[in-house]
Amino acid sequence: MRVNNGGRLIRSGWGGVLVAGATALTLALSTSAATAADHRVLAWGENNDWQLGDGSSSGNYPRPIPVTGLAGAEIADLAAGGDGRGHGLALLSNGTVQAWGYNGYGQLGDGTGTQRAVPVEVTGLTDAVAVSAGGNHSLALRSDGAVLAWGYNGYGQLGDGSNATRTNPVEVSGLTDAIAISAGRNFSLAVRADGTLWGWGHNSNGQLGDGTAATRNTPAQAIGIDNVRSIAAGVNHSLAVRSDGAVLAWGYNGNGQLGDGSTTQRLIPGPVTGLSDIIEVDTTQRGSIALRAAGTVSAWGYNGNGQVGDGTTNQHLIPVGVPGLTDIIDVAGGADHTVALGADRTVYGWGYNAQGQLGDGSTTDRLAPVAVLNRHSYLSRVAAPVIGYFSYAG
Repeated sequence: MRVNNGGRLIRSGWGGVLVAGATALTLALSTSAATAADHRVLAWGENNDWQLGDGSSSGNYPRPIPVTGLAGAEIADLAAGGDGRGHGLALLSNGTVQAWGYNGYGQLGDGTGTQRAVPVEVTGLTDAVAVSAGGNHSLALRSDGAVLAWGYNGYGQLGDGSNATRTNPVEVSGLTDAIAISAGRNFSLAVRADGTLWGWGHNSNGQLGDGTAATRNTPAQAIGIDNVRSIAAGVNHSLAVRSDGAVLAWGYNGNGQLGDGSTTQRLIPGPVTGLSDIIEVDTTQRGSIALRAAGTVSAWGYNGNGQVGDGTTNQHLIPVGVPGLTDIIDVAGGADHTVALGADRTVYGWGYNAQGQLGDGSTTDRLAPVAVLNRHSYLSRVAAPVIGYFSYAG
């Protein structure tokens, strides 16, 4: 999905370029202090593959529970991955990464294929500044601009020039000066410091944006896009925000997820209709989400379970506003649901909810946002998987 899940901006570096990661940590510092024990990653929804990190894999949780072993940890970034099975990543302030959940393809990066019910450290990874989790692979951005990848690699989504699955992080070939990363279902995207966009992995719907449908096992540059500041890789479509706040989209468009008023697939980036002043984007399985600098949210695409959040189940080929949301600082899309974090640290959820992934204590779909968590002062980010039915906040 993003960085985590779409290119949120957290820190400056490399000559003043904003580096993608978790949302404005300074906001969290301005709220009332919480105890170290209160600083924890919370998880809810489906738990069939240990993806909630509470030490079990039995039953779903329709209310948030703490991920074991991360209480008091300084969480710098958070990511949720899944392609029917789920895993989580937490970047700590010391530059190391913890991972938990399903590990059948080595997506936890601990050198094994063993499932982990509680977090374990990703092997040999230091100085990380952002993480992103895809279907069955994971990415990390290092402070020197290198991108590391691990997990499933059948489509070249690890970008190391091979199709070999990796249980430890490997460096993406030929990619330097990266400032943002995003892992999709079976492909990956990165932004370099010069604002260019690069993609690798599965490309049958043009989701890499290079003008072809050819799969790539090393990075290829997207065509016709520059000055990129934020990205989101989805199931088979992609989004990017330019420095002027405009949004571009490309790839599969059967449900209008490209937001251009059509259902025509695009092999190169094209403009999303009617959006401006956007700072962050993310995807659902068949839709898209955008966050404005003013704190309002728009969404478009498939809406059969209310994942657009406008109170209807009508599909939308262009963006519509999500009513009732103001002062939002972060959004994240799962398979068919969305979660958002307000400036007052309230978490909201809407869309499909059969596994309790909205966290409101029910399994009832919500066509408009409902409050999940009220004012947990330390929260600064939310995460949800590319194809999965669970959510995180931390």
